[in-house]
Amino acid sequence: MSTVGTRSTITDRDPAPVGGPGAATRRAALDGIPEPVRPTAASTGDARTLSVALFARLRVLEEGTPEYAYVRNTLVELNLSLVKFAARRFRNRAEPTEDIVQVGTIGLIKAIDRFDLDRAVDFSAFALPTIVGEMKRFFRDTSWAVRVPRRLQEMRIDLAKAADALEQDLGRRPSQAELAERLHVTAEEVTEGQLAAHGYAARSLDVPTGDEDSVSGTSGRHLATSEPSYELVESLTSLRPLLARLDDRDRRILELRFGEELTQSEIGDRVGLSQMHVSRLLTRILGELRQGLLQDGATADGTDG
Repeated sequence: MSTVGTRSTITDRDPAPVGGPGAATRRAALDGIPEPVRPTAASTGDARTLSVALFARLRVLEEGTPEYAYVRNTLVELNLSLVKFAARRFRNRAEPTEDIVQVGTIGLIKAIDRFDLDRAVDFSAFALPTIVGEMKRFFRDTSWAVRVPRRLQEMRIDLAKAADALEQDLGRRPSQAELAERLHVTAEEVTEGQLAAHGYAARSLDVPTGDEDSVSGTSGRHLATSEPSYELVESLTSLRPLLARLDDRDRRILELRFGEELTQSEIGDRVGLSQMHVSRLLTRILGELRQGLLQDGATADGTDG
């Protein structure tokens, strides 16, 4: 394990961070694992390697103890680059970047709590969908076409959750009275929240009134749909200059693994290497590509902007 940027020794005289655990707690929490001096500044390779060790350590610590909290917080700091990377795809949104990063950090924490080290998957691959999903929920719940009071925004969310839960229990859509009872509010408050929900999305004045599912011509309201291919194109565009830096053998291995979807053993037979050697090469290649993607300021032509 690389020890670049870590402390090799820890003593009780080491100053503890303000509001953070003391040296004795950190030493007990890490149990011999090198302590990162600046987790947020760790390289992608060091962060990945150290994260594996910390996840193994987290599994044996008791939840709720200072040692558990320190290891968990260190994992958050080590992997904040994933949040920043995910936030870059939403940089054109009206919401402040700081809010998007904060929401993404919540997704990162959820991913850390759910991650199982025994699964044969890299943590970054596991965490990114959770982080992005948390950001998309944030946009869904806060992007209002008409500004309404926060209490009504929260009421809309509560109503949606309660309606889904009651529909599962009752086998039908709940009534206003049932929603009011579930949320411990009055029927008038439920009505107010449902009316406020209409301010979430703007509709054209030219669209006929009535049930939008039964009126002809209302399909024009749905002007946009989610297109996963856009994200794929964006990722491929970012990867192109990074792939160009690889040598022929590395590109061939990637083509066999992700283009022809061969196993490591099959790749080894094709290129004349052992399965273990192919595994090490894939780990190195993917690490280099991931590090290139996570570097802030990387432009499409592969230069630093």
